[in-house]
Amino acid sequence: MVSRTPLITTPFTADSTADDVLRGVDLGGVRAVVTGASSGLGRETARALAAAGAAVTLAVRDVVAGAAVADEITRLGASERPCVAALDLADQASVSRFVDTWEGPLHLLVNNAGLVTGGLDRTAEGWELQFATNHLGHFALTAGLHRALASGAAERDGARIVSLSSTAHMRAGIGFDDLHFEHRPYDPQIAYAQAKTANSLLAVEATRRWASDGIVANTVNPGGVATGLQRHFTPGQRASLDAAEAAGLFSWKTVQQGAATTVVAAVRPELAHTGGHYLDDAQEAYTVPDDADLADHPHGVKVWALDPTAAERLWTVSTALVRRP
Repeated sequence: MVSRTPLITTPFTADSTADDVLRGVDLGGVRAVVTGASSGLGRETARALAAAGAAVTLAVRDVVAGAAVADEITRLGASERPCVAALDLADQASVSRFVDTWEGPLHLLVNNAGLVTGGLDRTAEGWELQFATNHLGHFALTAGLHRALASGAAERDGARIVSLSSTAHMRAGIGFDDLHFEHRPYDPQIAYAQAKTANSLLAVEATRRWASDGIVANTVNPGGVATGLQRHFTPGQRASLDAAEAAGLFSWKTVQQGAATTVVAAVRPELAHTGGHYLDDAQEAYTVPDDADLADHPHGVKVWALDPTAAERLWTVSTALVRRP
């Protein structure tokens, strides 16, 4: 184990829910964007933030489904109906439209949306779809909203970015020599792992670059939550998940519990002015060597997911790909 000490701790646990974390918290005046908010963890995160008074924008591919969620959140007692905006993270033009139409400050960006594929799919640019959606789409969105976040930080003593990763990041670092599987054999689990490592590295580098603007970014592992993310699993992917569960590497959480760590990173004072951390079960995870066995460290984070050199390199590569400053 190579973990830094002391690690950031909070009063919450794997059993805590998003509402537990937000009990007594007033988010009035906070403007938040949650990607992938039409279902699963994104919907629950958006609901919980709105219930605490935040003005939430649901950034979704399916605006009809997003509108239904906005109506549901309003019925459940939110003081303000969430806005709904179209965002397809696999489509850079869609990301640009979202960024270009955003007006005013932004205080919280939750990069929640995720995609799993069972085989090799590519975007119009020829990018591997999981990396393009889970990382490059969120990278372009985050970079494009930098000014709004800086404005929000000046307005409310800080702005935050929360990126969702996964224990799957432990399977692979970033394959810089072949990001899009043009030469190496395609393995959807390795592709997903690479994207989840990239999510963490985005938080590391965004904090390094933007902490002076009052912006911090942290990464969270929501844990095992049954959502639509698993709908495209191959038999091999399902068998791998079943084996991990049988080995006790994780236990299933409810959606409410899965959203708790996201909300911890979004609102807790322990994370108000510090970034580049990886949280698991509402606590900062311990760091383990890259060759560590997942079976021995189900709640750790690998060095490659926090490596500042890799984070800077990934930012440079991603900027060149999406042509965003």
